[in-house]
Amino acid sequence: MVNNFQKIGSVSNAHVGRDFENAAQEYFGQQGIGLRQGHGVQIGFSSKREHKFDLGADKPPTLVECKAHTWTSGGNVPSAKITVWNEAMLYFSLAPRDSHKILFVLRDWSAKRGESLAEYYVRTHGHLIPDDVEILEYDERNKSAVSVTGT
Repeated sequence: MVNNFQKIGSVSNAHVGRDFENAAQEYFGQQGIGLRQGHGVQIGFSSKREHKFDLGADKPPTLVECKAHTWTSGGNVPSAKITVWNEAMLYFSLAPRDSHKILFVLRDWSAKRGESLAEYYVRTHGHLIPDDVEILEYDERNKSAVSVTGT
């Protein structure tokens, strides 16, 4: 059976996600920030429940969600994936205020649009990004990241 929504060349999208989390963990480690996978913190409005962020640490308090999403094969907006980014913004908005909150995303450039997926998200959904959230765009080729939110 062919999965039309699976990334080309990958065993599964779950593998892509795990591999990207590992790349993020390695990147932050090289920056001197030790993070562990599945870092849980209490979030909520009036009552609280534990939510496990992809990566995190208690000292310094750091929370990271990792997204290896790309433009569609036709160069269109991956609207279902953007919804997942919005969900991450909700979780960040409910997380402890003293945490450094990072959405760590794969850099994917669209020549058709003249912007990366992260730049598109900030431009079109910036009103949903809490002031204390930084979006880091990771370039797999040179293993570097740049902030697209300026935080």
